[in-house]
Parts: sequence; C-alpha cells; structure tokens
Amino acid sequence: MASASNSVASHALAAPDLLTAPQMILPFVLSNALHVIGAIAILAFGFWLSGKADYLVGRALDRSHHVDEMLRGFFSSIARYFVLTVTMLAVLSEFGIQTTSIIAVLGAASLAVGLALQGTLSNLAAGVMLLIFRPFRVGNSVNVGGNTGVVRNLTLFWTEIVTDANVQIIIPNASVWGQAIRNMSTYQAPVATAELRVPVPAGFGLNEACQRIATIAAATPRVLAEPAPQALLDRGGADNEMQIVVTFAPEGDTASLVKNDILRAISEELNGSAVPLAGQRQPAMA
Repeated sequence: MASASNSVASHALAAPDLLTAPQMILPFVLSNALHVIGAIAILAFGFWLSGKADYLVGRALDRSHHVDEMLRGFFSSIARYFVLTVTMLAVLSEFGIQTTSIIAVLGAASLAVGLALQGTLSNLAAGVMLLIFRPFRVGNSVNVGGNTGVVRNLTLFWTEIVTDANVQIIIPNASVWGQAIRNMSTYQAPVATAELRVPVPAGFGLNEACQRIATIAAATPRVLAEPAPQALLDRGGADNEMQIVVTFAPEGDTASLVKNDILRAISEELNGSAVPLAGQRQPAMA
C-alpha cells in the first residue's frame, strides 16, 4: 500500500512533465489505471449509498407522525450529503492525496462560516426544534412576542402569521423559540351559554313544566345539542315568584334571536294548550 502511494505521488509530481513529453501519457495512465478504476467504483458505490441513505432516513421519519415533512427532507439531505462527503474523501485518498489537511481546512472554513452566520444558524436550530416538538401547527391561533394571529407558514428560518386585519408578520424562529408561546387553538374553549327566565305556565306541574320547556328549547333552531338545554326552578323578580331558568348554548352570536324563538314557542305550545284550573284565570306570559 505504501509502495502504491509512493508510485502515485511520484507520478503526481511528474505530471507537469507530461506537457513536454506526451509519450509519457500512456504509461502514466496505465500505471494509474487501477487507481482510476477504484476511484470510479468508489464514486459509483458512494452515489448509490447516498441515495439509499436518503431513502432510508426519509422512510424511517415517515413512520413518525411527530416529524414534519420539511424536517424529513432536511434530515434526508443531511444523510445524503454526509455520505457524498465521505465518498469524495475516499476518492482523494485513492490517489494518494492526504485528506487530513483538507479536513482541517474544511473544519476551519465551517467554523468561520458558522461565526459569520451565527444569527442565521440560531434561527435554523430554533426552526428544527419547532418542527420537532410542534408547540403549534399551521392554522393555529397563537400569540408570540406580542403578535397575535393565525399561523400561515413555518419554515426552518422563520414563522409567518397573519393577524385579524390580514397583516403578514414574519418572526425569526429564534425569537419564537426563545419566548412564551400562547396557543389559543390547543384546547377547546368552553361553549358560551345564555340564560332565559320565564314564569311557570298555568295548568302545569313544576316538573312537567320544566320538562316541556327543556324539550321546546332543545327543538328550537340554532340551539346546540351539546351542552343540552336545561330548565331549572328558581325564584326572582320583584315578588320573588317561582320562575323557570332556561340555560342553552346558541350558535355563534344568536342568543337574542334564540331567546325570541324560545319565548314564542313556549307561548304558543304551553299557554295555548294549557287547561286553566277551576276558578283560576290563566296569566299572560311576560
């Protein structure tokens, strides 16, 4: 192996003489044919292995539902280029070129580039952490650094949110990862409920009146099934009289319309069908 390296080195040193002595080209090529064939074989195997590494890493990460598509491509590319770098170093070693100095130069260059792009690399590292741990997703309503909006896009370097006024805000990922994140879309907000008080209809028992009114509220349009409407007894008003408190969950901002519909239905279905007791006048609905 040492003799082969020395032979390659001697030919490398004599390579400039090929310009003045073309007849040495053929012996030079023949003497290095094995090294050329070996370098071609290493290149072919290296390119095949880099593609295989890209595929295997991507396939392994595809099985995880916690890894973003962009992050899968990022790690797959890292695996591919790592194999290609090792392949190129192996090719250079095949021709007797010392790779130690090349690695040292690449290391120093990487350090210089890292120091120059320190802010960019911090955003990249924060982007990777955001894509791995996923404190929020695209479409979530969040508050980051005093900015509130809906997440429109998440890249390796920045996060894009859109405010209610349709204003685009680009936030570097280092600022997102280094601050408290309020995600209003993670947990479901409690359903807003409304309340309606009605007097006890004449001609009905208390339990029967509550059951009938709860059924009427549940059948009213724009009333959500969950939580189910309830009709409970309470006292109130100036005379502290018995009342039925109807609690229901309206769709959106329709509480006043739903109250109107429930009162109309109670007046038509209960007061209209109730049979007054003997000697008792049926009171009008308030």
